[in-house]
Amino acid sequence: MTAKALYLVIGSGSIARRHMRNLHALYPDAAVGCVSASGRALSADDVEPDVVRFLTLDEALSASPVFAVIASPAPAHVAHACRLLEAQIPVMIEKPLSDSMQTLAPSLDELMRHRERIEVAYNLRFMPSAICLRQAVTEGSVGRVLSVSAEVGQYLPDWRPGSDYRKQVSAQRALGGGVLRELSHEIDYLMWIFGRPDSVFCIANKVSDLEIDVEDVVDAFLIHDNGPVINLHMDFLQRSVTRRCKVIGETGTLVWDMLRNTVTVQRSGGEEATLYSDAAYDRNAMYIDELVHFANVASGASAPFVDICQAADVLRLIDAMRQSAATHQPVAI
Repeated sequence: MTAKALYLVIGSGSIARRHMRNLHALYPDAAVGCVSASGRALSADDVEPDVVRFLTLDEALSASPVFAVIASPAPAHVAHACRLLEAQIPVMIEKPLSDSMQTLAPSLDELMRHRERIEVAYNLRFMPSAICLRQAVTEGSVGRVLSVSAEVGQYLPDWRPGSDYRKQVSAQRALGGGVLRELSHEIDYLMWIFGRPDSVFCIANKVSDLEIDVEDVVDAFLIHDNGPVINLHMDFLQRSVTRRCKVIGETGTLVWDMLRNTVTVQRSGGEEATLYSDAAYDRNAMYIDELVHFANVASGASAPFVDICQAADVLRLIDAMRQSAATHQPVAI
């Protein structure tokens, strides 16, 4: 009898469990395994139904997984990736790539040697409305881009109902939490669409009474010397969830509303046209599409969509934003 193929997830948090469910859906005849990010023994309540629980990463590696999804806290991403890649296991690393360039730097050359077998999970790039916005900008639908503003915010205790927000990764500096790292999807998509900025000025503070030891609000200017200035706001504060991007061009304004899943273009005289709209879109679809693409990366059929170089650029920008916030000065990238 042929042994079942095995797909491995490291970690047992909310995103790890989503990947477990999606792997079961994609590969119903395969096994899905999980190993704790911290090394503790997992209980049945820690994982999705029918998930194989491994006591150690060595035990999981002995089962020869087809590929692995690393959903451990950000400070552990690099160490887990190196162990898996050494065993010739392709990896998809949850965002961000690491908690800092300082943590990443000693292993960057090793990761670069395996770059064709590594995907970093910035899943917003797989959202059809995001693809529509990027295409509209690239094709010049509003002419030369003059200014961009992006905003994301949600009250942290509302993120995962039924879970104590104080114990979540988002709330803890030691686990790679905070607005800059947890909401780095915004940083990634802005660089994907508009390119890497030349400098940044950032204010990052903790202003609420939330019981966390990380920043809960960030306001930043991402400055392109020969392009637009991007105004980016991110927070753990807003009781009414918001996630949108406005692109002001010479001939009109593009508005991407992620919650409504629409892209519209506004012209002079009040004219407005819808470029994309799908209120019924299942947001899990982008995670499924991401895994399908990564399976092709793992087999050598496709190149990574978000590779190590791009993910490291996000991390460099996050570090520069932290430096700017600490020094109250612009920082060159």
